[in-house]
Amino acid sequence: MAIYFLCFLLFLIGLFGIITKKNLIKMVVSLVVCEYALNLFIVLVGYKRGGEDPLILQNMGERLSVDPLPQTMVLTTIVIGLALLILLVALCIRIYEKYGTLDITEIKKLKG
Repeated sequence: MAIYFLCFLLFLIGLFGIITKKNLIKMVVSLVVCEYALNLFIVLVGYKRGGEDPLILQNMGERLSVDPLPQTMVLTTIVIGLALLILLVALCIRIYEKYGTLDITEIKKLKG
């Protein structure tokens, strides 16, 4: 139960960074922290203590197996998150080239 609380705490730390930081790079890093907290939570939901790989087991019977669906979902979200991270970093680079700053308060003042 404590591990779920730690995942929630990690998500809140990332959310706090997104809301309070004014630098775009820090906001992107906080978004990545939120994403990894959600990925960890999804993997923990599918985990069963003492479970075995369902693909290796021939005769399942009464044996406990780990659900592979959350693991495949996390692999998909990692790839999508990486693409999103690349897009956001490229956007930050273009904003820095145009405005000369990554501070969102300064960018709002420039309007150009």
